Amino acid sequence: MGTAVGEIRLEPLSASALQAEQGQLVDLLCSCVNSGGSLGFLAPLAKSDASEFWSGVVPQVESGSRLVLVARDGDRIVGSAQLAFESKQNGRHRAEVLKVMVDPAQRRRGIAAGLMAELERHARERSIRLLFLDTAEGESGARGFYESLGYAYVGGIPDYALDPRGRSTKNAIYFKALRISDSPH
Repeated sequence: MGTAVGEIRLEPLSASALQAEQGQLVDLLCSCVNSGGSLGFLAPLAKSDASEFWSGVVPQVESGSRLVLVARDGDRIVGSAQLAFESKQNGRHRAEVLKVMVDPAQRRRGIAAGLMAELERHARERSIRLLFLDTAEGESGARGFYESLGYAYVGGIPDYALDPRGRSTKNAIYFKALRISDSPH
């Protein structure tokens, strides 16, 4: 099952589909990091490191603890986003938004906003009431984007991580309360 944003098709990947699409996902991650995206890696990102990352996500998708969505333009993956579900009893109402990325040549087409809306839809279907995420402060982060989607800024931790160029940076922590009754049916 998938949704569409214009001619872009959004769909979740199974563990086997994630393995089959690993080459495109590696290219997407490398392209985003190497163009300055703060995704937890330093530029230039080696394909072997990106491949190791995606291989590590496969068992999480298989176990149901992570959702990976992709945005396709035809057969080409041009974006991706993830939700990590909490397994502890006292936290099953929340999930973390991870690795929201769009091919630099495909930005400003509404793909990231579409991925976020689809993540929220999947979260509501699982009765998730709270989403949270962090991004970097500054040019490698996406504060304005998340604020435009209704995410509330909570604060940040100085020297939290290195940006893609290796400079120490503060993170920006966000959350959004979801109303399950807002779920489109």
